[in-house]
Amino acid sequence: MKYNKLPAQLFQSHRQKLAEMMEDDAVLLLFSNDIMPRSGDQNYPYCQQADMFYLTGIEQPETVLMLCPQHSNAQLREVLFIQQPQASQQLWSGDMLTISQAQELSGISQVRYLGDMHLLIREAILAMDKIYFDIPENVRQTPVVEDANMRNAKYYKSLYPLHQMLRLAPLTQYLRVRKSEEEISLISKACDITAEAYMDLLLCVKPNVQECVLEGEIIKGFLARRATGCSFAPIVAAGKNTCILHYTANHSECKSGDLLLVDMGAEYAHYAGDLSRTIPVNGKFNPRQKEVYTACERVFRYARTLYVPGMSINKIQRMVCIRMQQELINLGLFTEQDVHNESTPFECVHRYFMHGVAHFVGIDVHDVGSKDMSLDYGMVLSCEPGIYIPEENIGIRIETIMQVNDEPIDLMSQVPLSVDEIETYMNQSTTLK
Repeated sequence: MKYNKLPAQLFQSHRQKLAEMMEDDAVLLLFSNDIMPRSGDQNYPYCQQADMFYLTGIEQPETVLMLCPQHSNAQLREVLFIQQPQASQQLWSGDMLTISQAQELSGISQVRYLGDMHLLIREAILAMDKIYFDIPENVRQTPVVEDANMRNAKYYKSLYPLHQMLRLAPLTQYLRVRKSEEEISLISKACDITAEAYMDLLLCVKPNVQECVLEGEIIKGFLARRATGCSFAPIVAAGKNTCILHYTANHSECKSGDLLLVDMGAEYAHYAGDLSRTIPVNGKFNPRQKEVYTACERVFRYARTLYVPGMSINKIQRMVCIRMQQELINLGLFTEQDVHNESTPFECVHRYFMHGVAHFVGIDVHDVGSKDMSLDYGMVLSCEPGIYIPEENIGIRIETIMQVNDEPIDLMSQVPLSVDEIETYMNQSTTLK
């Protein structure tokens, strides 16, 4: 692994909290993600199933976790099944975990090879009445590929049709949205790497550079700091591309006079960073760019104050839209009368600010959690207002990661924010090129 080894106590704590939430007479079966083929002899880089990593710290495929907290046999209350290392496989793919290594990483004493799985799972199931499965329940996406957990839920339901099947997702979502101090430390590390790589990137921004060259600098900056990689595909958008919200082609040229919108995040120990900034390619905002940027900056500074206990994403969104509405009027993009004539609330605002201002951040960059959920200590979210004016080739997004607190904490406050800070830093960096 690229990152420093995590303490097994972190995963033990997660499992203990989950066991306390499980219903009586229940067993949990959790399966790792499948390996996804890319071509005839290549696979996509492996990414562990989020709840599997959250509960075990194990990254390799062909891994199964069984939790049965009330089983009379203590050796069946917590069992991890892994692949048995094979010399031929290790020759091509490298070392696989031994039982002792898996025990050390996860803190699970009962680690067995997959060959023992079916008999031990059957013994646990027949002693219980209910089985938990982790079916994908992300409201943002409907699965188009059947994953291992969905596939095995069908299989075990056919074997044990009289057992009650239960959903794991509501339990792990409740736990994962409330970060421990150790998890916040990992997210902070991902944010630090992201911020440092961004500052390095500014040294490379100049007229006529290709977006893809800057993308390469982002990835290099992450890996050089022992990040796992990117928490999402970097957005490096110049000129008109700044108005494409999820632009990832990154194949255009950055021209003098253009704005450059960068949305980037490092992944460290599976925890995500997420930063967006908008800068002038030539190091100097023109008057209109400066006007729009400072309007977005004012909304951003206001929005950061809202990440306090008792708020929710939907409440923050509404309050930000109210503030954004006046800024957009001041920019001349619509009038008070246009607002009065709206058929739906914030119809005018949504023409220029069409995305959400916040999402939860954790093991996934868009982590689990509801928009109506009351915010509490230990929650971590993005803050990202934006203004997009395609007819002017101006797209502005300013994003950071906020930790909910009585005084909200910006985890990337070290990044230059104001027009003067940005221009000063870029002009200093120009002398170094």
